[in-house]
Amino acid sequence: MWPSPLNPRLKNWSGTRVWVVGASSGIGAAVAQKLIGQGAKVALSARHFEKLELVAANRPNALVLPMDVTEPEAWEAGHAALRALWGGVDLVVFCAADYQPLRAWEIEAARARRTIEVNLTGVYFGLETILPTMLARHAGNIAIIASVAGYMGLPNATVYGPTKAALINLAELLYADLHPKGLGVFLINPGFVKTPLTARNTFTMPALLTPEQAADRILAGLARGQFQIDFPRRFTLLVQLASLLPYRWRFALLNRALGL
Repeated sequence: MWPSPLNPRLKNWSGTRVWVVGASSGIGAAVAQKLIGQGAKVALSARHFEKLELVAANRPNALVLPMDVTEPEAWEAGHAALRALWGGVDLVVFCAADYQPLRAWEIEAARARRTIEVNLTGVYFGLETILPTMLARHAGNIAIIASVAGYMGLPNATVYGPTKAALINLAELLYADLHPKGLGVFLINPGFVKTPLTARNTFTMPALLTPEQAADRILAGLARGQFQIDFPRRFTLLVQLASLLPYRWRFALLNRALGL
């Protein structure tokens, strides 16, 4: 007999109120479009209004809600608008991300700060905003999109990787705190997905997926009530296993991958 899922099975999307933050392109846009197509009421947030309009495609169950995730006032205003229009939100997908491929000797504090603010600090602003209402209802779900780069230190992810590792840690802690209070917490760790961010990479990306393929895997994981949704498994499993190796072996693998 299979064990019960760690989270509620989210699969009947008709009328479900979803806030996708980071919905202007890539995985966020693909997830939003698939949810809109399945009848969910989807609020799309990111900084670029025009890109959000293209994702929404004038669908009546799509709401364009531009915001900058690094501004706490924007979170408060967006959440207030959703409470007024919809009475609340059932699922928040934290998908906003920044990525600059950097090696250690290329670190610049200002660029690192921007990535940390978008990838990590913005999530805390969002949690501070949405959790009180969800906790008062004893209902609601949070999905945090981290990355396979959070499993272990990988080349070029000098700032991006640590922020994603922090999100993995945060999601685990959130689940421990919030699951007993009736909330669902989903951790999503994609491998390489063809997006404007990964287009900055100059190396061959193994097991590269399209955003639509990534969105399909995310929705399938939500439907199963998984806590950790990682894909593609043929790649993420290898990275997870490598992260368990002693450091001497792990560093040797990294050096080999880098051609050092």
